[in-house]
Amino acid sequence: MAKYKDVIDLYDDNGKLLKSNVALEKISPLVNPAVKKIIDDTKRTVAVNLGGMQDALKTGKIGKHQQILGRELNLDIVGNVDAIEAKIKEYVSVTAGDDTEVKRFNGGKLLLVKVPSSRIAAAATYDAALTSVAAATTYAVVEQFNVDMFNANTVKAAAFGSYPVTMDMAGGACSMIMSIPQNNESLGYALRNIPANQSVMMTHRNAMQGAALAATFEQAGQFEMGNAIGPFERAQLLLFAYQGLNANNIVYDLVKKNGQTGTVGTVVQSLVERAIEDKVITQGAGSATFKAYETKDPMLWNAYASAGTLAATMVNCGAGRFAQAVSSTLLYFNDLLEHETGLPGSDFGRTMGVAVGFSFFSHSIYGGGGPGIFNGNHVVTRHAAGVGMPCIVAACALDAGTQMFSPEGTSKVYGDTFGQIDEFANPIQAIAKAV
Repeated sequence: MAKYKDVIDLYDDNGKLLKSNVALEKISPLVNPAVKKIIDDTKRTVAVNLGGMQDALKTGKIGKHQQILGRELNLDIVGNVDAIEAKIKEYVSVTAGDDTEVKRFNGGKLLLVKVPSSRIAAAATYDAALTSVAAATTYAVVEQFNVDMFNANTVKAAAFGSYPVTMDMAGGACSMIMSIPQNNESLGYALRNIPANQSVMMTHRNAMQGAALAATFEQAGQFEMGNAIGPFERAQLLLFAYQGLNANNIVYDLVKKNGQTGTVGTVVQSLVERAIEDKVITQGAGSATFKAYETKDPMLWNAYASAGTLAATMVNCGAGRFAQAVSSTLLYFNDLLEHETGLPGSDFGRTMGVAVGFSFFSHSIYGGGGPGIFNGNHVVTRHAAGVGMPCIVAACALDAGTQMFSPEGTSKVYGDTFGQIDEFANPIQAIAKAV
């Protein structure tokens, strides 16, 4: 028996029907096999930049900003990738034939190492994957090239970066999608501590797929931090479905209708028309000049409002090919929507709250960085319950070079490695297929 009465149709990023009559709980991070695989791969998988490590050792530029002249090592790591890959797999494995995986990309310059699940099961946190792979990479290179005891620490620095001088592995050859646990602001923020640019690159600049991947991380984070217990579970699943996974084709339809000549305001109009048509809202009694709308299902209306916010972002930022407009779109789409309907905007006003601080921190008088380096763990963007980051990712995917920190500049390695895994590159299809 279905847990909720809600039934949705799932469409892809081209408006094609993938699955119809899907029970809402089938997309839950606790239930859907594809979502669980995305989360499992995120926790267990480490990218190893062997090409970068080789260059770092050759020039002595190891760690974050350091260069130590006289400590250069000219090692043909990429040329010996077969032996090094085999050694890394041997050292990371717990038992022969376990679920350790190593994939090779870019002519052996990049490896994607998936540690055995037993390492994560025996650990308190996911950093066991990063530390074990970095250590295995260090020892594999030392052993392969018979590096002596006086130079082994240089190899270690190339793999681990500035750690333990820095809290994280700054400048190292090994990286994960998630940041280290110490950078998470509070309980349950690990999956929300993923910069927008990483989701952009993993989905190869596809705005809707990027939004879906960000929504997957964000909504799984909502479950992890206890925001999806009791009646709130349905609220989060509706947000995930309609905004993140294009349920009932709402996001696609709104963008298609307004993409050529529309504005943020016309997306508001189209969303209200769709909500009336779907009987989510009805017009109540009022004055001759204004009749506020009413809803018997605030959670469903919230999902519609959040889907409309994503569509408005794609229309506005897509028209200008600029990511910077995402914060003002988050604000004014919902401001217009509230004035038009008398109902709360996305996340019951919290999305607007995110937008005000976001515009200041990303490109106003503070100007600390572009939208692409923000994540759901940030003090500005964390407050909306998983519905802000999908819009930011979509905007960055549509950006044509206006950011100070481009996706290619900050996160190319994630596209070259994780982006080759289908669940990360095409989460909409993967999740629909798994229901």
